[in-house]
Amino acid sequence: MKAGLLLVLAGVVALAALPFLLSQGLLNAAIQMLIAALFASAYNLLCGQAGMLSFGHAAYFGVGAFGTVHAMNAIGGAGLLPTPLMPLAGAACGLVFGGIAGWFATKRTGTYFAMITLAIAELVHSLAPHLKGLFGGEAGVSTMRMPAWGLDFGSTTQVYYLTLCWVLLSVGLLYLFTRTPMGRLAYGLRENSHRLRFLGYNVHGLGMLVFAISAMFSGIAGGLQVVSNESANYVVFDPALSAAVVLNTYIGGVKVFLGPAFGAALMTFFGYAVSDLTQSWLLYQGILFVLVMMFMPSGLAGLIGTTGRLRQRIGAAQLVPLALLSIAAAVLLSMGGAFAVEMLQRIFSQDYRAMAKLAAGGAWPPVTLLSRAWSPTAVTTWAVPVVLIGTGALLAWVGQRKLRQATERVGDAA
Repeated sequence: MKAGLLLVLAGVVALAALPFLLSQGLLNAAIQMLIAALFASAYNLLCGQAGMLSFGHAAYFGVGAFGTVHAMNAIGGAGLLPTPLMPLAGAACGLVFGGIAGWFATKRTGTYFAMITLAIAELVHSLAPHLKGLFGGEAGVSTMRMPAWGLDFGSTTQVYYLTLCWVLLSVGLLYLFTRTPMGRLAYGLRENSHRLRFLGYNVHGLGMLVFAISAMFSGIAGGLQVVSNESANYVVFDPALSAAVVLNTYIGGVKVFLGPAFGAALMTFFGYAVSDLTQSWLLYQGILFVLVMMFMPSGLAGLIGTTGRLRQRIGAAQLVPLALLSIAAAVLLSMGGAFAVEMLQRIFSQDYRAMAKLAAGGAWPPVTLLSRAWSPTAVTTWAVPVVLIGTGALLAWVGQRKLRQATERVGDAA
């Protein structure tokens, strides 16, 4: 417990020091990572803790965003609240809309619940462009951060610290909620709602309340997005945002409280860093999600717990070589997979097919990758990913075999 608390405190100190270490561009990326972490944590309250899989949580993020942008433009642009308190407008809008939508959605469970949340999100997304007075049409609604409390909020650093404060406060409140009796009952919704009803609890009311609280914190995340960007567009209702929060939450791990925040921050940085390098970064995100679900269903955060249990069982002396072997296998498999994906992406692109039609004799022109020309018809070109993936798979098989032998030796000794 103390080690976990110290780790969290060290993380907070590191986050507070980021403005002194990062450029303005990277600090903007850090703001987006914090907002994504809060959104995923709010979503995990509904999905991970209460077991209600929503496919339309972007609706509450977007409602919070537009509630905040209108609050900032209220009273002739002076703002309904001081700038540091503007996310409260997003929280209020998310809570009210989440309460209404949750009342309908929690009437059903399982697949039907997921379909209702998807339908509500699609309804809002399709209506938003037509309600120009409320959502600003395709241009959206712009605003400006007003000075407050001696700060002008004109620099990225001030916006970062404002975002950090709200994210830490919100994540702390979400954690405290999990420790309350109502938070404990939310686990009952996930494990056995029929038993809760048999014991006399109002299951529908409890589910609606959890839904509304999750929507409220999603609204705060949407409000922080507006404070950062000084605008809101109906794109915040896009189904891709709902899909992203589901992927980020499961990649991080729904069974660990900070797992979704970790997954969202990691995937947001991944998108920021890789989207400029390749057009296939969404494909990599999808592949990563599939691999995590297949081989690490507890998510990346669960991998830390698994490693700790293995260290206790077989000892650090045997675990370290196995960990290095696994890392080497993962690196080789990633390199081979990325090489194959990038080659295929270039070959199937419209530009390359146009070049191939113009080439004399129908010959396939070479593909430039990693500052080198590769012939698509050469065996050596495709031998590179085959060798990398094959070697990585071999190392993974050896590592798995050695792990099984180590656990069997420990079992025999016991």
